[in-house]
Amino acid sequence: MHNDGNVVPLHKVATDQATHSPLARLPVILLQVRDKAAQQLRHGLQELFDNADDTLFEMADRARNDVEQNLFFEAMRDLRLKRKNIERGFLEQFFEAFVGLTQYDITQSALPLALAFDASVALPDDDMERSVAVEAMVSKVLNRDGFALDQLTARLSALLGRELLDQHNPMGPAMLCEYFLQAGRNLGVEIKVKLIILKLFERYVLKDANQLYAEANQLLSATGVLPDLKPAPSRRATDRAAASIGAEPAPANTRAAGPPTDDSVQEVFAALQELLLHVRGSVAPTLEASAQTQPISTRDLMRLLSHLQQYVPAPEAQDDFDLRNQLEQLLTRVSVKSGKSRVVGVADEDVINLIAMLFECILDDRNLPDSLKALIGRLQIPMLKVAVIDKSFFSRSSHPARRLLNEIATAAMGWGECDDHERDSLYLRIEQVVQRLLNDFVDDPAVFSELLADFLAFTSDERRRSELLEQRTRDAEEGRARTELARQRVEQALNQALLGKVLPQRVVVFVQEAWSQVLLLTCLKHGDQSAEWHADVQSMEQLIWSVQRHDESDASLRLLALVPGLLKSLRDGLSSSAFDPFATSEFFSELEALHVQLFERPGQKFEQPVDTPVMVEVRQEVVLRTADEGPVDTASARLPEDDAGLLQVDQLRLGCWVEFQEDEENTLRCKLAAIIEATGKYIFVNRTGMKVLERSRTGLALEFRRGAVRALDDTLLFDRALESVIGNLRRLNHGK
Repeated sequence: MHNDGNVVPLHKVATDQATHSPLARLPVILLQVRDKAAQQLRHGLQELFDNADDTLFEMADRARNDVEQNLFFEAMRDLRLKRKNIERGFLEQFFEAFVGLTQYDITQSALPLALAFDASVALPDDDMERSVAVEAMVSKVLNRDGFALDQLTARLSALLGRELLDQHNPMGPAMLCEYFLQAGRNLGVEIKVKLIILKLFERYVLKDANQLYAEANQLLSATGVLPDLKPAPSRRATDRAAASIGAEPAPANTRAAGPPTDDSVQEVFAALQELLLHVRGSVAPTLEASAQTQPISTRDLMRLLSHLQQYVPAPEAQDDFDLRNQLEQLLTRVSVKSGKSRVVGVADEDVINLIAMLFECILDDRNLPDSLKALIGRLQIPMLKVAVIDKSFFSRSSHPARRLLNEIATAAMGWGECDDHERDSLYLRIEQVVQRLLNDFVDDPAVFSELLADFLAFTSDERRRSELLEQRTRDAEEGRARTELARQRVEQALNQALLGKVLPQRVVVFVQEAWSQVLLLTCLKHGDQSAEWHADVQSMEQLIWSVQRHDESDASLRLLALVPGLLKSLRDGLSSSAFDPFATSEFFSELEALHVQLFERPGQKFEQPVDTPVMVEVRQEVVLRTADEGPVDTASARLPEDDAGLLQVDQLRLGCWVEFQEDEENTLRCKLAAIIEATGKYIFVNRTGMKVLERSRTGLALEFRRGAVRALDDTLLFDRALESVIGNLRRLNHGK
């Protein structure tokens, strides 16, 4: 084959095929179109497989059980092993489709298998799911880029000298899906994974179909193939259409009317319209009352909104932006030009009013951080557009746009007023989501699903990190509580053994500073009901008895029998507690001297003089020193169990958010991470999982009573706002 300078052979199969007569008969420009497209498709496939690992790993991480997790891990392995074969198989079929153009006959060409779906034929569930998914993907591309594809098909038909159908265009979405399905038919994965991979194919290959068709049309047009065809409008051309809205309504079959809705969706919206009856007329141009009114089409409304979307102010200027007022000004300008009073249709006006009221509630919501309100306020037009397109936005809680709004609000629940939002990763991610919608959302709601999936992946990582730190905080607090209780138990044992006794000062110091630590470790490790605890307490009691004078006749014999075992117990205890050997040795020398004195009979003198020990009477209770924050705060106030503050405290559940009023200007948002039963402490952490404060049950109740703390409502933001709007509308209607 003669290699034209612009032709890029991609692999040996294509080069070999080029020597055969069918391919040799293809015009060189068609080879250029093919190879240019193949480059882009190969790049898209590489992106797909590069991201498949991360996607499947994320799915495995969220798996409900080990079986499901293994399913995703096996899929990752299978994809890695077969990736090259799938890429190669896809491109081979792509090249063969171009070869097939030389024998193409419109009367005999069957539909691609991807579209050969007969609803009357019962298919296995897996095949049905796959067919529905592919049909949706193909429809999305045709809706979005159908104009450019039609032009490309027309040019290919002119080049070949016979009519070519869109569905047989080698670069059409149906054919591209067919290549991918055939290339991946040997993948040993379940339908759940196949649907995920198909979604990735849509995201990384089909999403750039407009570029594929634009470059092919440009190449063909430049070489004289139907050069007079009007170029396809860019995806955002419709965004700048406010001035172009005239008197002609949109065709009835246009896409902007949105997908069909089922009866339940219509019923919910009809019920909302009943409530909205009394607020109609708020979006109308200011013309003479006698001017003839003419509703604008839904498509024209979408174009107006897309125009306004480009001028949504920055977060700091949101207070000055009134959507209904802006829309009214645009309608007035259009009305003046046309000489007719252009108004919004009843159903569309109801949606506008409902969304406006929803956002008023959202921006007044005390549970939403102020720093987030400005960002969410910028989403009013995208949310309005998706509601105009799809009325299930109001009735379906799983609607991607609605879920995205709820997930953003939930993720930011813990933001505090002092946080540096401009450098916060979550704030920046939400800002990216908002900007992407303002820049790219025209009339394809699929962008909400894509952004929702990306945002959930991001917040899942954030949540895992915070949960790990929360668990460490809980473990540390529970450890502190156990230590505190053990310390109190040791203090009790020491006071029972020492109070009221007159003892050598050195022994009192040893018991308080050294043996108390032995008891503490034993209590923590084995508990205060264990044999080990009783043995260590007995050793302490025996030590105290051994350094006192006793009048009993057999006291010396008893002491003589006791000392060897006592010394061993003391040495073992100190050794297990890692005490300084030198200090231990010094104490035992002093103890030996004390015992020698007690063996001495009246009038008997030992050759070695023994110093008289300093004796002290233990009168004050022992209070052990602590290395942490000190003893548990036991509030002196006693509240009745039916106290309003206590009832509020008892309603708190783990994971709920509260807001503390630190002073007149500053508040602190934190989450209840643990209730330590042993000490009654309530532990609160910030959004990252780090401990920020602790309270006793009584202390927290007192703060509730004086309004210094309030529980935040963590129900879904959109649902909360919708409930509030419906309540307000019902009261308004009742008042009328």
